[in-house]
Amino acid sequence: MNQPTLSFALKSGALLLLAILIYTGIYTGDRITWLMEVTPVVIIVPLLLATQKRYPLTPLLYTLIFFHAIILMVGGMYTYANVPVGFEVQEMFNLSRNPYDKLGHFFQGLVPALAAREILIRGGYVKGYKMTGFLVCCVALAISATYELIEWWAALAMGQGADDFLGTQGDPWDTQSDMFCALLGALTTVLILGRYHQRQLARLR
Repeated sequence: MNQPTLSFALKSGALLLLAILIYTGIYTGDRITWLMEVTPVVIIVPLLLATQKRYPLTPLLYTLIFFHAIILMVGGMYTYANVPVGFEVQEMFNLSRNPYDKLGHFFQGLVPALAAREILIRGGYVKGYKMTGFLVCCVALAISATYELIEWWAALAMGQGADDFLGTQGDPWDTQSDMFCALLGALTTVLILGRYHQRQLARLR
């Protein structure tokens, strides 16, 4: 994908995300929870637009960031424990809880891992496929752990009002399973998307 095409696709995607952001913000039932959930989108998307000429990313990474942003905004609109499609999956597989938040945490590992891989390889900071994969998973888990700390701080600050943001649904092992999902996302980057990502990096150079 050449630079003008990539720039047009990025701007179009950003406009679509803005429309979804406005829609979810209008129709959310909990504005504070929505705001906390969509804050990463509000920060990252303008940053990507500002840096797309100086430091363009691969189309694969832009695409996955786009879908991750939608996941975050939908989760913020309904709260993760109440996303309708999650209830359908829960009923389909006879699960004990709405699993939509696990999709979010999977992408929380997938996207940062891919971004870390891109930065490490393009910057020449590390050599070797195995070491790159190891460091990519470490970065993804570190980000996941940081997010869990943020959730803990929110629980301390907001008390019972943080339940919708936490989305634990009474699961005492929610933190551990969240980080496991993030690890699965990071491993998907390393083991499944790695070669395809490598080809896009080669074209980007």
